[in-house]
Amino acid sequence: MEHELLMGLSLWSVVAIVCNSVVAVLILILLGILYKACQVPSQQEKVSLPPEPEQKKTEQKYLLTAA
Repeated sequence: MEHELLMGLSLWSVVAIVCNSVVAVLILILLGILYKACQVPSQQEKVSLPPEPEQKKTEQKYLLTAA
């Protein structure tokens, strides 16, 4: 007990500080990953979709009207 008072901090408080520091570093890494993932590219490429066959369009129209 005297040794703890001489050091100023108990072992468990040092363990808690270390664990909180590790969690803080992991949160910073996560925020960095989210920042990189959410960046919008400066030039967005236009993606052209291939035209659908006429048969599929009529089938979709039938399914929409049948419901």
